[in-house]
Amino acid sequence: MRRDRTGEGRTAARDEGRREFLRCAAGIAGVAAAAGLGGEAHAAGAGVPLAGPAVGPQVSPDRIPFHGRHQAGIVTPQQLFAGFLAFDVQAENASQLTELFKKVTERARALVAGTRPEDEALAADRPGPDSLSITLGVGASLFDDRFGLTAQRPRHLKAMPAFPDDRLVPSRSHGDLSVQICAQHRDAVVEVMRDLARETSGLMRLRWRADGFLNPSRASGAPRSFVGFKQGIANPDVSSAAERDRLLWVTPPCGEPDWAIGGCYQVLRLIRFHIEAWDRLPVAAQERIFGRHKASGAPLGGRDETEVPDFRNDPKGRRIPLDSHVRLANPRTPATADSLFLRRNYSYDGGFDKDGRMDLGLAFCGYQQNVERQFAAVQQRLEREPLAEFVTPVGGGYFFTLPGVRTDDDWFGSDLLRKA
Repeated sequence: MRRDRTGEGRTAARDEGRREFLRCAAGIAGVAAAAGLGGEAHAAGAGVPLAGPAVGPQVSPDRIPFHGRHQAGIVTPQQLFAGFLAFDVQAENASQLTELFKKVTERARALVAGTRPEDEALAADRPGPDSLSITLGVGASLFDDRFGLTAQRPRHLKAMPAFPDDRLVPSRSHGDLSVQICAQHRDAVVEVMRDLARETSGLMRLRWRADGFLNPSRASGAPRSFVGFKQGIANPDVSSAAERDRLLWVTPPCGEPDWAIGGCYQVLRLIRFHIEAWDRLPVAAQERIFGRHKASGAPLGGRDETEVPDFRNDPKGRRIPLDSHVRLANPRTPATADSLFLRRNYSYDGGFDKDGRMDLGLAFCGYQQNVERQFAAVQQRLEREPLAEFVTPVGGGYFFTLPGVRTDDDWFGSDLLRKA
């Protein structure tokens, strides 16, 4: 049974979060008009289709534009493979940090366009863009006293806390920088890692890495995780400019530093599945834990994964249990509507551990406007859920994804680092 976590302090925090959301939302229309966001072709780069409400994998174009108001790799349709890397910065001062960010920008711009080093260009395979996207974020530790950036830290950026069901491993958690690399082929992801390691030598050091891939449904619909259930079904519709501004991008009314406008918060979680115990559980019990049918992905009692769970007509949880994952994560009430966020998850396979158990899990990636109002609020609702017996978060971190690189003369974090 889940613990009752209600109390005056939590209620006050929720109320303040709701007030802040309304302040942000109130300014959306004016912000959109001022920025010319009616259609917002630069959400992921001009001409790139936006990920919709996640009813199944969508194919990215071969070349994803690098320049835009926001970085690619966020609302871009998910590529098949991903690499999530966290780095500790070894730059000694603000000048070297600027050099690092410019170098990462230079290499990302070239690689996304399909340019490869000379030795690779001479290979038999013709190099190409491969639907590549490279997305850069900054961690709270970058805003210590090393580079003069302390006053510029985003309001909600901090080291990711250990929630009650977590078992975070320090060597697999946090970092000064996050780099998300996504592509249609795994070798393209690895080549970007090699390139960045070579070109930024001495300026940053890898802290942890997670490689991920999608498990497309063999029939249709959303991909499946290794526990066999479809994932990402209830993502917000980020093909809507209004939804992106409501739930994803930082806008002026949110009270963030000026340089952060157009960025968003990124939550990374390395979640290990206790797959042997899960596989011994009857399918009917697994479905009650998730609140969905395993085969179709539909809410219990429904037929299709796109059906909206009807919690209002099931107040006692006779059809969809009150402590099911789908019901706790998204109760679908007016009070919880502002805690939705965009999930861009990938499966991972770490082989076997020293005890001979399979290391399978989820490289969870969530993007949002306010990590406290969104991810943390959802996580609090999920504390001690039945699924927690079968999954354990072991790493990850909070990061702030920088605004996009707008022109050939611009570079990652330019507005931030000019303030150093």
